Amino acid sequence: MPLIRTHVLTFFLLSALIAPPVAARDLKVAVTIKPIHALTAAIMEGAGSPALIVEGQASPHTFALKPSAAREIFASDVMIRVGPGIEPWANRLIETIRVPVVTLMDTPGLTLLDRRSGSTFEPHDHGARDAHHDDHDGDDHDGKDGHIWLDPHNAMVIADRIASFLAGKDPERAPLYTANAARLKSRLETLDAEIVAEMAPLKGRPFILFHDATQYFEARYGLQALGSITVSPDVQPSAKRLSELRAKIANSGASCVFFEPFFNEALLHAVTEGSKAITVGLDPEGLMIDPGPAAYFELMHKLAQSLTKCLRS
Repeated sequence: MPLIRTHVLTFFLLSALIAPPVAARDLKVAVTIKPIHALTAAIMEGAGSPALIVEGQASPHTFALKPSAAREIFASDVMIRVGPGIEPWANRLIETIRVPVVTLMDTPGLTLLDRRSGSTFEPHDHGARDAHHDDHDGDDHDGKDGHIWLDPHNAMVIADRIASFLAGKDPERAPLYTANAARLKSRLETLDAEIVAEMAPLKGRPFILFHDATQYFEARYGLQALGSITVSPDVQPSAKRLSELRAKIANSGASCVFFEPFFNEALLHAVTEGSKAITVGLDPEGLMIDPGPAAYFELMHKLAQSLTKCLRS
């Protein structure tokens, strides 16, 4: 009998040694918005897929958290967001959940720009500062523009931050996350070079935005927005603001006014009435783009194409 038990034990030990290893459980990662979800999905390729919280054509500024999305977040190993100004709906939520939250605006090495104020933007140096030397503490992003993903150099810094965090949570797959991040950064460098060439002829050509979302893109590629119809999609502009923008268009010769998905057509008409300005759509938050690893590149290429379409005409 002892001999039989010995053979049985030996069988199970050998089986354990020669059997293929059980795959590690995929990390459950919840990401708030499409551009950051795309970067995260690229880093996680081969190790599962992140969940997108602000789905479909919803804007992160006006998003209302549904019970299904809340359950997704509560069941996650990590939640990745940009910061308080981009996802205001998440600010109270993260105070109550036990899920670790990565706030990307805290990332050392990012270029952070001061939020622009007023209906018209005066010439400035874009207020660029290194996040590592920023005077604000980790949770205080007041005064900073949150659309950080619209500079591919920032996207590279974000990729490293996400890969490093995931590697810490899932050490077995750390080499995979690191390799994926390296490939992603190489693609981002190529993307950046392509857009540099595409935007070069557009430098110095003024335009008006629907809401102030493209400052990082402008700063990176030397473009010149003169103002925005509204400070945020959920804020109704005053009659004074609209009047100031009409005057700015008339005095500057701005030939383009850009609108966004689900814009208020009456506001656009109020600004362009009596001018020769052309109106073209922009989608800086990717509302009209399908989610996935390629979504960031599609967003950036379409943004460049929309600017080119209007400013070159």
